[in-house]
Amino acid sequence: MFIVLDNAESILDPQGVDVQEIYDVVDELSQLSNISLCITSRISTAPPGCECIDVPTLSMEAACGTFYQIYRHDERSALTNNILEQLEFHPLSITLLATVARHNKWNTARLAREWDERRTDMLQTEHSKSLGTTIELSLSSRMFRELGPEARDLLGVIAFFPQGVDEKNIDWLFSTISGRKNIFDKFCVLSLTYRSDDFIMMLAPLRDHLRPKDPMSSPLLRMTKDHYFGRLPVGVAPDEPGFGEARWIMSEDVNVEHLLDVFTTLDVKSNEIWTTCGYFMNHLHWHKPRLTILGPKIEKLPDDHPSKPRCLLHLSLLFDRVGNEVERKRVLTCASRLWREQGDDDLLVQTLLNLSDANRLLDHYKEGIRQAGEALEICERLGNTVQQAQCLNHLARLLYDDKQLNAAEEAASRAIDLLEKGNQSPTCDLHYALGKIHRSKGEREKATHHFETALGIASSLNRHDAQFWTNHALAELFFDEGRFDDAGAHVQRAKSHAVNDAYLLGRAMELQAVFWYQQRRLDEAKAEVLHAADVYGKVGAAKDVEDCRKLLRRIETAINDGEPPEMVLIPTRTDFLFSVNRVKISTGHPFPVPPSLMGPSTNTQISLFSA
Repeated sequence: MFIVLDNAESILDPQGVDVQEIYDVVDELSQLSNISLCITSRISTAPPGCECIDVPTLSMEAACGTFYQIYRHDERSALTNNILEQLEFHPLSITLLATVARHNKWNTARLAREWDERRTDMLQTEHSKSLGTTIELSLSSRMFRELGPEARDLLGVIAFFPQGVDEKNIDWLFSTISGRKNIFDKFCVLSLTYRSDDFIMMLAPLRDHLRPKDPMSSPLLRMTKDHYFGRLPVGVAPDEPGFGEARWIMSEDVNVEHLLDVFTTLDVKSNEIWTTCGYFMNHLHWHKPRLTILGPKIEKLPDDHPSKPRCLLHLSLLFDRVGNEVERKRVLTCASRLWREQGDDDLLVQTLLNLSDANRLLDHYKEGIRQAGEALEICERLGNTVQQAQCLNHLARLLYDDKQLNAAEEAASRAIDLLEKGNQSPTCDLHYALGKIHRSKGEREKATHHFETALGIASSLNRHDAQFWTNHALAELFFDEGRFDDAGAHVQRAKSHAVNDAYLLGRAMELQAVFWYQQRRLDEAKAEVLHAADVYGKVGAAKDVEDCRKLLRRIETAINDGEPPEMVLIPTRTDFLFSVNRVKISTGHPFPVPPSLMGPSTNTQISLFSA
């Protein structure tokens, strides 16, 4: 005899009425050799002696098999597969979906339209069986009711977030709710939620049923939003105290992005919410560079929205980090026009410098020099010597890439003269710049002097970024001279300063691979360049991946043909400047400019640098 107790949440509730008697009956039935007892329940507690099996969601193939066996439609459709994926292959939801589609004789196109309009509200058959009914059955159990009136609101918050709630954040997100950890544990016992990588999560169909239909109507969700947004306006650049703490965004980025997506839609005119959007993109820029669904929403803001140019400036930083300079230039061009219209000279200067950097990376040197020159003229008019030095620093880079080495040297030198002695960080950058210039001019001793000066300042400031690039540059310099041991030592020092930055580690690995290739240590060179390419791939540095592939082809040719290595020119991409300037946005909080914007420049007339 095979006995099934289906949906036994209520009778097996450890806190329910007569639960001991029920458990005794189950125990007695289990002793009979001719009876097999099967109990299905959301509650994970079970009578002693029962073997508990977690029933997972279905595979794609099993989900399709279940759906089409009920739907009885021979042709499979990508539209239907997409819905099954959105249901996360939840068996009951798939059964209900197929039943509703069959009863109504919908084709797949009609089914997709109904799903887009009604979502899980459509999962209700004509004989009144529904997803909502089974969920509410769990919520009617005594175990759930005794969690208190806030339990339902907590479920709504979990349901709102695509990633659920990070267990590490329960205390600071829900500090006003007593017994909060016990409540979250009980949610898992009731199978309303599950744990995955330290997150309390919920299957998509349950999320769709339980999340607040109007986010503004949930006080707990609004409080959670305030907690998240309150963590964003902190300094997140590598040389700021909060840098390590700000890495929380790496695991919470999808949740914060969803909050912003929803609340920018609900209150599109709010300056506060869009300022917070800028802070979020700043966190992504430093800790998890990727594009965001908020980008198109920013660009669709009316031009007279006061937050639009600021958000465009933040968005440009993300385009820069993922290597899309064409899009970066496009949004910066729009931002510079809006800053002109608003009359904000300080932010216009930063935008022009960013724009000049985008043009440099696109090999549009003359256009970039013109924009850096305009920024310099504005700074001269304002009498801001530090920003003048920043502009000259940009000009030096552009002129360096345009092979105008003497003009580049003069720009960097005059920038140093403009800076006060106490302004060490940008001075460090400028010495680094002069080292690069003198190396290109073949002036080894001068290059070494400036690199070592930059390294000394960077060490005293504990600037890991500057120490990385300066050691990287010294490694290149010693490599030029055939001093491979000294070059290798500086590569290792550079690696030690690639803290929290996978891209920098990739650059050091790539350089090491070049050194080993030239020394015919080909197997080691191959392993290192493959590792570098893997690192670049993970951070989306497509151009660097391609450089690694070119080097790999040379290494494999040398391995297969036994030919001596060809001379490899070490790529000099975005490693000329590395400090971080900050400008104040209207909220009074610092807004980091990317590594490409860096350290100050000088107070010279642009005519000095004409070709």
